[in-house]
Amino acid sequence: MERCAEPSKNYRNETAHGPVVLLQPRTVQQVAALPFVALEPAIEVLLVTSRRRGRWIVPKGWPEKGVPLPECAAQEAEEEAGVVGPVAPVPVGTYRYDKRMPAGYKVPCQVFVYPILVRQHLLTWPEQAERRLQWVGLAAAASLVDDRNLAVLLRALAANDGAVLRVFARKTDEAA
Repeated sequence: MERCAEPSKNYRNETAHGPVVLLQPRTVQQVAALPFVALEPAIEVLLVTSRRRGRWIVPKGWPEKGVPLPECAAQEAEEEAGVVGPVAPVPVGTYRYDKRMPAGYKVPCQVFVYPILVRQHLLTWPEQAERRLQWVGLAAAASLVDDRNLAVLLRALAANDGAVLRVFARKTDEAA
């Protein structure tokens, strides 16, 4: 997957200093994990804080070339939240946001969200000192996350009491 924006369309514009070509950035992909546990009566998900601004998010990052997206999601969950477990083979949904790059510009980003049924929480993990964690219900997670499009996805999951997550948990338990 690509890690930086590339022009997909060019637009010409005239300014006081002459013609300018405006580059329309191509949408890039990221992968996210939605770590969860199926408790009765509720589903709880694990949120982490972003490193720079401390906003509540789900573990996410850039996919690695040649690595299946579900495996990338599992890696993000382990590195950012210290959780391990089976990952769904298909995303539970997607959302868009503008990724702020270190140089200050923004890149449109499509995030594919893969549920991970948490079976183990590690005692130590790579980004432990850089993030805070919080287990919350789906509706509470939708209220806490900073990104409104992620909140929409979480509210949709909460609207049917996390049915798709429960089905994944049940099938995973039956296969074990």
